[in-house]
Amino acid sequence: MFSLNTRESYFTLMAFLLIFALGSCKESKPTDDPTVKPEENRFTKVVLTEGMDEPMEMTFLPNSRILFVERKGGVKILDEKTGELTLVTTIPVNTKYTNKEGAVREAEEGLMGVIAHPDFEQNHWVYLYYADPVDTKHVLARYELQGNELVESSKKILLEIPTQREECCHTGGGMAFDQEGNLFLTVGNNTANPRLGTSNLDERPGHENADDQRAPGNTNDLRGKILRIHPEDDGTYSIPEGNLFPVGTEKTRPEIYTMGHRNPWRPTIDSETGYLYWGEVGPDASIDSIWGPRGYDEFNQAKGPGFFGWPYFIGNNYPYTSHDYETETFGEFYDVNNPVNESVNNTGLRELPTPVIPAFIWYPYGVSEEFPLVGSSGRSATGGPVFRKADFAPDAPFTFPAYYEGKWLIVEFMRGWIMSVSMDENGDYQSMERFLPNDTFSSAIDMDFGPDGALYVLEYGSAWFRGNSNSRIVKIEYNAGNRKPNVHASADKLAGAIPFTTNFSAEGTNDFDDYDEGNLKYSWAIKSSDGSAVELEGPNPSYTFENAGEYQATLTVTDTKGESNSASLDLIAGNEEPVVIIDFDGKNRTFYFGESSLNYQVQVSDKEDGSSADGSIKANEVAVTFDYVPAGFDPIEIASKQSGAESMAVLTIGKNLIESSDCKSCHQYDKASIGPSYQAVADKYENTAENVKMLVGKVINGGSGVWGDHAMSAHPQLSESDVTRMVDYIMNMNELKPTVESLPLAGSVNAEVPEGEDGEGGYLLRAFYTDKGSGNTPSLTGEDYVALRNPFLDPQLSADRKGVQLLTTPRVSFSMIGDQSYFSFKDIDMTGIKEIMFYLGISDRVGAIGASVEVRLDSPTGELLGETEKVTKAPAGGGFRPPEGMTMTEWRRQLSATPSTKISEVSGTHDIYFIFKNSEAAPDQVLVSVNEVEFKNK
Repeated sequence: MFSLNTRESYFTLMAFLLIFALGSCKESKPTDDPTVKPEENRFTKVVLTEGMDEPMEMTFLPNSRILFVERKGGVKILDEKTGELTLVTTIPVNTKYTNKEGAVREAEEGLMGVIAHPDFEQNHWVYLYYADPVDTKHVLARYELQGNELVESSKKILLEIPTQREECCHTGGGMAFDQEGNLFLTVGNNTANPRLGTSNLDERPGHENADDQRAPGNTNDLRGKILRIHPEDDGTYSIPEGNLFPVGTEKTRPEIYTMGHRNPWRPTIDSETGYLYWGEVGPDASIDSIWGPRGYDEFNQAKGPGFFGWPYFIGNNYPYTSHDYETETFGEFYDVNNPVNESVNNTGLRELPTPVIPAFIWYPYGVSEEFPLVGSSGRSATGGPVFRKADFAPDAPFTFPAYYEGKWLIVEFMRGWIMSVSMDENGDYQSMERFLPNDTFSSAIDMDFGPDGALYVLEYGSAWFRGNSNSRIVKIEYNAGNRKPNVHASADKLAGAIPFTTNFSAEGTNDFDDYDEGNLKYSWAIKSSDGSAVELEGPNPSYTFENAGEYQATLTVTDTKGESNSASLDLIAGNEEPVVIIDFDGKNRTFYFGESSLNYQVQVSDKEDGSSADGSIKANEVAVTFDYVPAGFDPIEIASKQSGAESMAVLTIGKNLIESSDCKSCHQYDKASIGPSYQAVADKYENTAENVKMLVGKVINGGSGVWGDHAMSAHPQLSESDVTRMVDYIMNMNELKPTVESLPLAGSVNAEVPEGEDGEGGYLLRAFYTDKGSGNTPSLTGEDYVALRNPFLDPQLSADRKGVQLLTTPRVSFSMIGDQSYFSFKDIDMTGIKEIMFYLGISDRVGAIGASVEVRLDSPTGELLGETEKVTKAPAGGGFRPPEGMTMTEWRRQLSATPSTKISEVSGTHDIYFIFKNSEAAPDQVLVSVNEVEFKNK
């Protein structure tokens, strides 16, 4: 092609080679082929902010701003460009339940939802859904948001939903707009959790809050529904055509779009089809029973209005049985072809809409046979968006590739995965796959696409009813060209008494572009609360904190193209984290074996505060609680009960500080002295952050003129943190006592089954201490717990499985198929376990041939702890219900073969595997069905 005989040809060749070389150095971008799955490493997680106080829902504003709300009333804006977080206002909301006995505990309600109007740039409207601070109702209100100001005078109340505040739980609160400007609002059932984790069908007088037939199954009640309304400019709303009940239909509410929900969560609208999608949190029963099916969480789709079954059906329209609580008798299964609501608490139609729409995706605590990819463990379906490329501007920088077109991205609060769900041309379920399978998204309470095309995940954090340092907003960017670094920051110590040295680490940080490998730049910025900063270079520097205070260490990693990503850690200097230990007298910490009392001792030590042993930490400053936990339990409800005891323990620190100060020389608790009583102060001032700050200033600096002529002396010797604790105690004097009273640091607890329970639950012993801080450094907490369960475990609760066939009709059958099939239970304390017994069914009807069972430690091939004899027959019996006077559990055990094996001595917590053996079995032959596994300490 070229000749080197001329100067011109030489330079022509050089120009060609230069152009070729430059072209080959350009970043190669993947083609947007909808059939090609993008590389996982083209998605980058960016943490935008951390350490929020119970974030609930987010919405997007122009100019890269995110508006989100927190349960206790906080309305905040995050500016992505600057990283600045602004508290816009605090909405007064209710956050407590008060039961008929007057006991108070944390509520699931508060400020629950937020969304910006589709035309926000023109009208500046945002909608908030919250629990009224005074009246028992939930409120949907519209405000104008001007800059960072929520204009109070602009408030318009669109909708009010009467509720009850005696019993937990379920509020909903998710919102979404469709293309026509209709607003969808999810509303929870506002009903007590049934103690057995099944359906809510209690019609007895005085138990109305335990009957979901009065709300989700009631066509004339807005609870347990998804509403569809059209907000009007004047602050009212109209009813769009096509809702479930036409306007004017007797005994119905026209706002209802779908009904029959327990706790519908985050909704989304497919902009192309108009279909509605949401996550739904189900009940907690872990096994099928005479009540009906076990609990399922659901991800649901509505192609139009309809009835989704609760409280009569769940999952794939599995029916519950009718139950007469007065006589404790069970009736027939509810008829999915003819659903009727005959409850005395029903104010709506008797005949409910048909057809009953089954769940789109449903899954239990255990392994799902229909959707095995979802795994097994705790469950709480959140929801997520449907991706449509047309929803984003052509220049949106992070728009997902065409592979995800029309797919529904769903996130799970408890399990931490995101699934990509594919539908066929009719919108019916087709398949699912993990999105970013190597990542987890802890406690994701909301997820949506932003205007820039990135996927945003709002993470609540690990502990209920409190602010969490690991709550955060995570942004997932798709990078078709250069990829940002993936940053991971850690430290070997996050808190300590000064001076303390911490070793930072960037281990786990990487970049998937080859040209960046080994060429990343690492920079650490350690900022204190006063604004000063220290810069450190390199991936793994050390730093010694000499001054007390709160710090944030931010690792920024920059690649060769100048693209950077960051991750942050919060550190506290001047305060060591307390250590809490429950000494359980050497007993097993997994199982309760029927002891009438259980001895315990709580030991608390803290470098600054001292210890419980020397009396520096007083017993009433430690929350020690003991609860019966039903077989089907709601962890949120347990947390709400215990949080009251925790709060009282923290407040008692303030009382003890008052007792040790000179304050009592002028003030008494309930009577006036030289100064006003503490009760009078609590009555006079509303318990707000502003009033607490004002009173702290008066205590430290002195004051006069409010309660008479006598001036209050200044107390400059007291630290601001100690005075804040004292004022917090005073301001909370009007709070009623918590549901669960704190126990002493040592003693015994009576393991009694509460009236009305079946005894198949367990017990939770928990100790919690929040230290006093040090100077003005914040408090830190420590906790320990012992969770005891019934020693009879249902195999449906197992984790790792091979060769398991689970059938649910006509009754539950957990069958082992073929030689060497197995299942396991995770995290079992084997201390003191002497024997394991199996309750097995061996039915001729399915051709079961029997088996022996090996018990192994931590894997299917782990240490052999014991092996049963081979069993080939089970006691004769039949029928679907036990004889009169015998429980289902007793009857099932009587009809089981019961091989057992002694267990080699093992201590500590392990995964326990059960391998079922019969070398004569065909690969698909049933060996046995497993009813229960019993762990014995004798």
